[in-house]
Amino acid sequence: MISAEDAATTATRFLPLSPQPSERLALMLGGGGARGAYQAGVLLGLARQFPQLRFPIITGISAGALNATYLASHNDSPLRAAEQLAELWLGLTPDRVYDVRTVPLLGNVARWGLRLVSGGIGGRREPTRGLVDTTPLRRVLEESLERAADGSLPGIARNIGRGALHAVALSATSYSTGQSVTWVEGRDVDLWQRPQRRSELARLTVAHAMASSALPMVFPAVQVGPQWFGDGGVRLTAPLSPTLHLGATRILTISTRYPRTRAEADIPLTTGYPPPAQVLGVLYNSVFLDLIDEDVLRLRRVNRLLRDAAADRREGMRVVEIHVIRPSRDLGMLAREFEPKLPRLFRYLTRGLGTTATRSPDFLSLLLFQTDYLRRLVELGESDAHAEAARIEAFLERPATVTT
Repeated sequence: MISAEDAATTATRFLPLSPQPSERLALMLGGGGARGAYQAGVLLGLARQFPQLRFPIITGISAGALNATYLASHNDSPLRAAEQLAELWLGLTPDRVYDVRTVPLLGNVARWGLRLVSGGIGGRREPTRGLVDTTPLRRVLEESLERAADGSLPGIARNIGRGALHAVALSATSYSTGQSVTWVEGRDVDLWQRPQRRSELARLTVAHAMASSALPMVFPAVQVGPQWFGDGGVRLTAPLSPTLHLGATRILTISTRYPRTRAEADIPLTTGYPPPAQVLGVLYNSVFLDLIDEDVLRLRRVNRLLRDAAADRREGMRVVEIHVIRPSRDLGMLAREFEPKLPRLFRYLTRGLGTTATRSPDFLSLLLFQTDYLRRLVELGESDAHAEAARIEAFLERPATVTT
């Protein structure tokens, strides 16, 4: 990690950031399972270098929803919030995220197998939920966040009340209706609805964060109200849309995808027929990472069109600047170094999917809640934020584009 002396030197080098009152800086955090530790590292690096930096709008999807919820509910300084978020990730182990005991894990696998071969015979049996039970993670979050009697997070309401936060939004996928739902807690929020996407006001709880981060098929769905929800990345085809609807003028987003060069991208990751782990990795990347990249490209194209258009031809649209921070190392390939320390049975099951037969086990990296791997991600994120500091400062201090 960056030393305290280096952090202090860097912090004094940059002037406090003071955006115009009309500006709304948004932080958008996407998915990636255990890769969320990288986001925590970047946020820690940013807080150490820009101690005055605040995000009036915070939105999260999947693992990013956990980070967004923690930041939005924290009433201390941005630096202290980032430090405690990093400490939370560094305190995680597989048994603090999901039940790693042999009997429950084998029971889940057996139920899946029985459901598959039974053809539905047997009537109403025990529902087939996720591969693992995430009750331990829910318990960790409940212990880490201040909660009211109704389960809501009063820290969020306090931040909104004192003007430090305009709104926070978490997105999830309703398995009951097939819609993408964005829960919003904020002040003077105009709700929106699009085909298969809608927003609703809510007092956010741990259940909302757990629902947004419920990896399909692996983590069980979470009930919120009468419906069952899973990972927010599954149906949210425009991940930046919540920040735009909430009035963002600038967006800072932290991707967990390593930007491979053309030469790197063309190198096969497996030999012969792809194992299930490789197929799952491609599938999950398409859900959690590809959509964000595509949305960023769309936003930048729209920005170019708006800059060339006369003010009376913009139909109420505005230029929204965006900056993306990406890892300097491939987090999937990095996961291979730490895989041998997984709990024995879980390692046995994941290897059965072929995680050792691919050079970049991206699927495994989502589930690798090993302390050593998480520590490496936090350190990498902090280092990348340090290396990106000058570009981030230029992005934050750049005069806004006039759109009226």
